[in-house]
Amino acid sequence: MSKPIWKIAALSVLLPSTTFASDGLNGANTAWILTATALVLMMTLPGLSLFYGGLVRVKNILSILMQCFAVTCVASLLWLFVGYSMAFSEGNAFVGGFDNILMGAVTEGAMVGDIPESVFAMFQMTFAIITPALIVGGFAERMRFSSMLVFSGLWLLAVYAPITHWVWGGGWLAEMGLLDFAGGTVVHVTAGVAAVVAAIVMGPRHGFPNQPMPPHNMTMTITGAGLLWVGWFGFNAGSALAANGDAGMAMLVTHVSAAAGALTWMACEWTKFGRPSALGAVTGMVAGLGTITPASGYVGPGGALVIGILAGFVCYHATVFLKQRLKIDDSLDVFPVHGVGGALGTLLAAVFASAGLGVFSGQGLAEGVTIASQFQVQLIGVLASAVYTGIVTFVLLKLIDRMLGLRVSQDEETEGLDLTQHNERGYDL
Repeated sequence: MSKPIWKIAALSVLLPSTTFASDGLNGANTAWILTATALVLMMTLPGLSLFYGGLVRVKNILSILMQCFAVTCVASLLWLFVGYSMAFSEGNAFVGGFDNILMGAVTEGAMVGDIPESVFAMFQMTFAIITPALIVGGFAERMRFSSMLVFSGLWLLAVYAPITHWVWGGGWLAEMGLLDFAGGTVVHVTAGVAAVVAAIVMGPRHGFPNQPMPPHNMTMTITGAGLLWVGWFGFNAGSALAANGDAGMAMLVTHVSAAAGALTWMACEWTKFGRPSALGAVTGMVAGLGTITPASGYVGPGGALVIGILAGFVCYHATVFLKQRLKIDDSLDVFPVHGVGGALGTLLAAVFASAGLGVFSGQGLAEGVTIASQFQVQLIGVLASAVYTGIVTFVLLKLIDRMLGLRVSQDEETEGLDLTQHNERGYDL
C-alpha cells in the first residue's frame, strides 16, 4: 500500500471509472481488491507454510505448518480487536488511536476511497498475518509453541501496527514522503530484523553449523514457492487499491524481478559450486519478490530487471555471510532474504522511481524531489524501522523467556517438535 487512508479518500475522485454506483463504490476496484485479499492470504496458507515446511527436517514439518496456521488465527483476531485501529485510526505520528476497537466503525457502508472499508481492513489483515508468519523461519525447529503464540501476538501489536501507522496510516514516515508501495519496511525489514534478533537471542540449533540440516522435502518447498509467486501479485498489485495502471505495472515489475532474482541466484551457485540448485532458484525468486515490493508501484520494467538482479546477487552473498562467517542460525534465511531484500528495494525505489533514467525510468518522483533527497528519506525509513524492530523484539523475547521459556529442551529438540509440542507426526508412512 502506498498511501494512508486520508490520501486515498482525497484522491479517489480522480480515479477514472465508469463503474461508480450511487454511493461512490467502484465495483471493478472492489472486485480486484477482494481477489487480491484472497491471493495474499494464500501466500501464508498454504504458500509460506509449504515453503517453510519443506525446508525443515522431517521431525519438525508439522510444527512449522501448525505455527503458520496458528499465527494466522492469532493475528486475525488481534487485528480485529485493536491492531487495525492502532494502524489506521487517527492518532499521533507514532501510532493510531483506539476509537475503532473491534472495527466498530467498519460498517457495511463505510468506505476507503471507492472501496468498502471492510475490504480494505481485510486486505490489510492479510499483511498483518504474513509478517509475523515470516519470522517463524528465523527460530524454526527450536521455539516452544506457547512462546511462539505469545511472541507473535505481542510483536504484532508492539512492532507491526505502529510501523504500519508510520508508513501507511498517516504517521511520521508518511509525512516525510517515504516510498513503500507494498511493504519493504512494514513487512520485510521488520520481519527480517525480528527473525535475526530471535536467532541470536535463542542461539543456534543443536549441531549447527557442523551437522548438515538439509531440507526434507524440496517438492513441498517448490510448491509453496509457486504459490508465493502467484500470491505476490495480490500483495503488490493489490496495493494500488484499484484496478488501474498502477496495479498493472506493479504486477509486471513483480514478475520481472522474481524471474531475475531466481536466475541470478542460480548463476551465483553455478559459478561457485558448478551446478545450480532448486533451493537456490526458489530462494532467489523470493529475494526478487521481497526486494521489488516497496518499489513495485513506482518503477518500470527496466528498473525491475536491475532490482531483481541485485536482489539475487546481494541476498545470496548476505545469506552466505550470515551463516558461514557470522555463524548465526537464521534457520530459513529470513533476514538475508527479506530483511536485506526489503531494505535494498526500499533504497532502490528512490533511484528507479526517477523519470530521468531512459529505459530504466519509473513513474517519476514528486515535484522538487531529487534522487538524493528521496534516497535520504528512504534510508531514514529503513534505519528507523530496523532499529525500532530490533529493540522491541529483543525486549519481548527476553520477557517471554523469563515468563515461559523460549526454547524447548535439547532432548525435545532432538526428538523433534512434532511429537514433543503436538504429539503428532507430520508423516506416518
